Amino acid sequence: MYLYEQDVRSVLTYEALIPAIRQALIDYSAGLVEQPARTILRAGNAEGAKNGWFALMPVIAGDVMGVKTVTFYPGNAELGLHTHLAVIELLSRATGEPLAVMDGRVITEMRTAAVSAVAFDALAPKGASSLGILGSGVQARSHIEALRLVRPALNDIRISSRTQGNAVRLAEEIGGRAVTTEEAAAAEVVLTATSSPSPVLEGRWLGQDALVLAVGATGATLRELDDEAMQSSFVVAESRSCAERESGDVILSGVKVQAEIGEILSGSVAAPTAGRIVFKSVGMAIEDLTAARLVWRARRA
Repeated sequence: MYLYEQDVRSVLTYEALIPAIRQALIDYSAGLVEQPARTILRAGNAEGAKNGWFALMPVIAGDVMGVKTVTFYPGNAELGLHTHLAVIELLSRATGEPLAVMDGRVITEMRTAAVSAVAFDALAPKGASSLGILGSGVQARSHIEALRLVRPALNDIRISSRTQGNAVRLAEEIGGRAVTTEEAAAAEVVLTATSSPSPVLEGRWLGQDALVLAVGATGATLRELDDEAMQSSFVVAESRSCAERESGDVILSGVKVQAEIGEILSGSVAAPTAGRIVFKSVGMAIEDLTAARLVWRARRA
């Protein structure tokens, strides 16, 4: 079966996805997931920032196998097209039979926000009510929905964007405020969801016990956080190997990942109780497989 974007969106919910992602992250850190390194090829379609890339992400876990092919074309924004596009193939682990092929754009959008929601629930202070967002695109919107689901008390949402009009529109849409970058960064929890290749968040703006959810700037030469933000924080990631291979925030600042979120969720590593925390997300195939399996089961039912 082929499932289009609207088919996926009609059955995939954060209520089902967030707990499934939580278990998948625990399984990953427990060594129950076979996930090779992501293969990335430059498309060579343009020079500089408009040069797109094509990635291949295979994984085996539980009773299924899968592969996601994903593209990122920054120049698509000027054409009125999505910058990220993807397709996921889901297969039976027992027989190798294809079970479904589905559009992966919405899955990428939602699983990224679901991962952040799991980390937020595990790492943010229980009384946290302020969220600062750097960015005003698709990921900003999806994160607001997912984070509010796990913490309904979030009532102070601050939006900062390099395009002020976009920040104002999103703030009006979700009942938040359009603010300066510094004011967004002063929130208890800060989400960076930009496509900037250079730091947009400076450590000097952060609160002493801030939690930073860094989901943009995937690539060894790209970063959203400056050295002070990274070096003054306890660094948590989905995967040590993925973050230390693919995250410019980690590589260029010289820090090491001190815990995987799956280790904290399982209790094998204690979460810090004070001080700044950075959770760095680069996206993993197990997250896509987890979401695709939910979609396939829901569509079958």
